Amino acid sequence: MSRHFVCFLWVVLFSLTPAVLAQDEFSADMYNTLNGKDKDMVQQAKIYMVKDKLRMEPQQRGEGMGGVVIVNMATQTSTVLMPQQKMYMEMPYGQGPQRQAFSFFRTGDVSNACGDWQKLPANHGATCRKVGNETVNGRNTVKYEGIKADGTTDYVWLDPNLRFPVKWQSKNGAGELRNISVGSQPASLFTVPAGYQKMQMPAGMPGGMPPNMQHP
Repeated sequence: MSRHFVCFLWVVLFSLTPAVLAQDEFSADMYNTLNGKDKDMVQQAKIYMVKDKLRMEPQQRGEGMGGVVIVNMATQTSTVLMPQQKMYMEMPYGQGPQRQAFSFFRTGDVSNACGDWQKLPANHGATCRKVGNETVNGRNTVKYEGIKADGTTDYVWLDPNLRFPVKWQSKNGAGELRNISVGSQPASLFTVPAGYQKMQMPAGMPGGMPPNMQHP
């Protein structure tokens, strides 16, 4: 799995608020642009969401690419699937590189989401305000502005029906969900496929992640 995409996955997964569940089941195409020193890097993924589980899989192709991450918010665990090796890893929710992003925090009340965002550890001392309603890719959203203690500003557009961001913007990049399809998702998407072997983590590995899967 690409180390850049793994970094992207951890930014997403460990900024989710685990106590809150999605309202509607859906799938979508995710486009995320990370600002780099030399050039921007566009990352694409397919996500599938049910009430207490999230599946994310990269759409890039090539050597070292691939992999799927499944988060179970009810059991507070995450699973990384490695299809090429027919292996998987399991770890407690919150293990691995601890990075927070406004873009994928979740809330139980889209009309009053600042309180949930300010509870995230990375947002200690931050301020937040509701900007207003906007339409993003044909969907009604509520836009929020968050100003962190270091002065950086993040924006997020929350979909009231999905209770999930459909657009986000920060100093590190921006992104959005496209081709959102609301509907029941197959249970098989959120389980380890038959024939996969569990990968054992070497003792003393930082954050439980092997060297080739740690972000730069």
